[in-house]
Amino acid sequence: MIFYVAFFLVLVLGFYVAMTKLLPGFANPKLPVLSYVQPFSFINQEGKAVTERDVADKVYVAEYFFTTCPNICPLLNNGLKTIYEKYRDEPGFAILSHTVDPLTDTAGRLKFYADSLKVNTGRWWFLTGRKDSLYLAARVSYLLDDPKNNVANIDDQFMHTQFFALVDKSGRVRKIYDGLKKEELKQLQMDIAKLLREPKQQKQFANNLYTN
Repeated sequence: MIFYVAFFLVLVLGFYVAMTKLLPGFANPKLPVLSYVQPFSFINQEGKAVTERDVADKVYVAEYFFTTCPNICPLLNNGLKTIYEKYRDEPGFAILSHTVDPLTDTAGRLKFYADSLKVNTGRWWFLTGRKDSLYLAARVSYLLDDPKNNVANIDDQFMHTQFFALVDKSGRVRKIYDGLKKEELKQLQMDIAKLLREPKQQKQFANNLYTN
């Protein structure tokens, strides 16, 4: 009996090794493409415009938060800081944190918030702009909220999400993560490394424009 079990295990192992040789993505499958990021223009914590051109050829994480959030936002940004620490010396990586409360979160307030985190704002940008543009990007580009919510009056909306979007060098969203789950943050770290090794595709971003 032991002989047959051992023989079966050898067969399974041999099949696995053969498949990894013949199909390089067998053991480490590619992440699917979930959406294409629309061109955008927002304002960072330094008061400078940031567009899709600034993240061309970069792998980045997109997040939505607000500086006066008393509950999940500090937890989310503490989790993102572990990602930042891992890749802060990687020029091909960035984090884009968009405010959901642009009336409160001016560039100056975002600057104060960024300084409090003690991060390199060349790697981690805190963005503000027009509320409708910020929310539309969250829903249509990054898939971080239900697009059906766009039918409501923008002045009556207040988005609150715990999810992050991972975007590749070609401006394509490849996966969504729950920023409150440690196991998903660990997976995010590994997936960033995978996308940093992945070559850029020719087609980059979509055609519409979200502006500040």
